[in-house]
Amino acid sequence: MDESRATGVSLQELNRAGLEERPRAAQNDVSANASDSDIMQQSLLADSQVPDGGEAWVVISGCAVVTWWFIGTSYCWGILQAALVKEGVSSSSTLAFVGSLATACISFLGVLNARVIRKLGTRYSAMAGIFFLGLGEVLSGFSAMSIGGVIRDCGCCDGLCFMVVSVTPAQYFRAKRGIANGIVYAAGGLGGAVISFVMNALLDRVGVQWTFRIIGFATWGTGLPAAYLIKQRVPIPPSAVVDWRLFRDIRFVLLFAMGAIATFPLLVPPFFLPLFTASLGMSSGTGAGVVAAFNFSSALGRLLCGLCSDFVGPLNTLFISLLLSALSMLIIWPISTSLGPLIVFVIVNGMANGGFFSTMPTVVGNTFGSARVSVVMGMVVTGWAGGYLLGAPIAGFILNAAGGENNGITSYRPAIFYAGAMTIVAALIGLSIRLKTDKHLLKKL
Repeated sequence: MDESRATGVSLQELNRAGLEERPRAAQNDVSANASDSDIMQQSLLADSQVPDGGEAWVVISGCAVVTWWFIGTSYCWGILQAALVKEGVSSSSTLAFVGSLATACISFLGVLNARVIRKLGTRYSAMAGIFFLGLGEVLSGFSAMSIGGVIRDCGCCDGLCFMVVSVTPAQYFRAKRGIANGIVYAAGGLGGAVISFVMNALLDRVGVQWTFRIIGFATWGTGLPAAYLIKQRVPIPPSAVVDWRLFRDIRFVLLFAMGAIATFPLLVPPFFLPLFTASLGMSSGTGAGVVAAFNFSSALGRLLCGLCSDFVGPLNTLFISLLLSALSMLIIWPISTSLGPLIVFVIVNGMANGGFFSTMPTVVGNTFGSARVSVVMGMVVTGWAGGYLLGAPIAGFILNAAGGENNGITSYRPAIFYAGAMTIVAALIGLSIRLKTDKHLLKKL
């Protein structure tokens, strides 16, 4: 089974759990033979049985803590990367690949994670994901001075955690689904902000190896109880096929291409900001503070862009997010030779970065219907694998070719321009999707 089919099937079979209370025939109609009007009608039926509050907020709190750890630690990899480069473990490009590998597993292991969740349910799948996430960190504490050991223990269960928190809110929320998802994913940004300071303090006091171990123990101590709170409302039904007809829709083709390109630069700022600040002569504490500001801005951007989607439309919000991200990298970051302009870049880029993730599900649901949002998101997310895996390492290779991480801001500019150029291309594709949907730019879409 190819990766596009794998991830599409994995997300579809999970999210469709929220449709279990509908008649079985209605569920089966979401297929390659259903018309667009049928799918849009079924989308309304799919949203009719959710509680929209009450105990659901307890489940959301559990999802938020899980997201705190698996997104927060991923976005703080740049701090550990800088420490490992300083220790001479490997080059920045190789270590950026290690950090990207765990995130890329969200796409690569999609079908396997779906099978696990269908077998175990969301609660025990979340607990398994957190357990192995913490285990990878603890084991890295014993192998941190070996690049092979770090790769082995990098944590391939991010995808299991991602799948659980992605499908669970849809089982509990309809009218408040946007804010529920915003809270869940904003927790990842807040987690990254806090964890960055904790990591930097631990690196100064106990070194790289014990930093890995302590983060792993903390992941277990808080993540496992939170994962226990994540119970599924209805059983997860068998899977269905990917809707290959979507590739006949130019809007889907453009959306797929936009996501595939946009993910290449997304991890470049959080992974390389600590090295960038060090090249300017700033302390590791300043680097950690910059990463914390980026993660906090990302959390704020996820919430604000969710609200903006309700006022100006998700397609408009997505385009604005990508445009701001591109302009911040092409204009502000290259001239950030002091802390002031660097903080401006971090705030703007962090908010735009977070907005991409929080807006994409709304774009998919509004454009293609919520009854097949899992299919479309699955296919789109599969296209992100290349960017997740190779985007930051490519920036690392460009950095090394330009003189290395210790050669001042000049050596960073080619990598910065690479990231900015990729983002501006994605923004232009996003604008094309907007114009294909409706040519009136002031219309809410």
